[in-house]
Amino acid sequence: MEHVRYSGQHLCSTHFQEFVEYRVKRDLRKQGPFKDAKIAVALSGGKDSCVTLKLLKETFRDNPRVTIEAILVDEGIEGYRDQTIPLARDVCERFGVPLHISSYKDAVGLTMDELVKRNPLSLPCTYCGVLRRRALNTTAKRIGATHLATGHNLDDTAQTILMNQVRGDVERLARLGPHKRVQPGLVPRILPLRSIPEREVALYAFLTGLPVHHGDCPHSSEATRGKYRELLLKLEADEPGTRHALVAGYDRMAEVLAGAFKSAELAACATCGEPTQHGRCKACLLIDEIVAKDPARSATES
Repeated sequence: MEHVRYSGQHLCSTHFQEFVEYRVKRDLRKQGPFKDAKIAVALSGGKDSCVTLKLLKETFRDNPRVTIEAILVDEGIEGYRDQTIPLARDVCERFGVPLHISSYKDAVGLTMDELVKRNPLSLPCTYCGVLRRRALNTTAKRIGATHLATGHNLDDTAQTILMNQVRGDVERLARLGPHKRVQPGLVPRILPLRSIPEREVALYAFLTGLPVHHGDCPHSSEATRGKYRELLLKLEADEPGTRHALVAGYDRMAEVLAGAFKSAELAACATCGEPTQHGRCKACLLIDEIVAKDPARSATES
């Protein structure tokens, strides 16, 4: 029996699963419509992305106008990503979903492990976030996806809102997904798990027998987000419903924010062709920085 503190409900296994599925379908109706759509799921092999893939596949099972495929970004993190890839393959095979893998090694010439060794003083998440976003967008476009679904759950969404509020970054708040506005060159994101707390996602994965990876990225402890995660968990323990209230409050402001901050004028990056507000995109600038730290190149140039 699961006690849902923020609603006061006590749910058995069957009704808990139905409770999760109902809220995901409700959110998808808000984030749609999905007509003649190909949804690419950003799949990592972890609980959030695997549950996202399962629920999308089952939600649109009888709709021939919607297809589901998966994209996995292989950063090249030994002891982590090499463990999640087999699980991601298993989940895709279980639901009959094609899997596309994009690696940092192919895109940049370096794995994440090699990148960290080359620049040990940098925050790994700074590089990883930028490179991952580009890999997902370029692969989604290559396979003809109309939407990119990520596994961001309620905790992730509330943390992001709080982080940007604390920083006063209102413009970034206006750009948060799910995306209603489609910008040229960018595949719009949807967030099917936006209303589901992380703990409930984990329980749903367990109850439905999904083979998921439960470990964290070895570099995640260095991310700033961890502080906001702990703060929100404490607030939620003291005041159940805090995360839902944060997201609901943001949703009431979202339309006003969208009107105040129009879509940025984007152009093609001079190097890779991806959308950017400047002459070259952030990913290409970071790659230049990585190459500049290549000891073999430095020795040659000297």
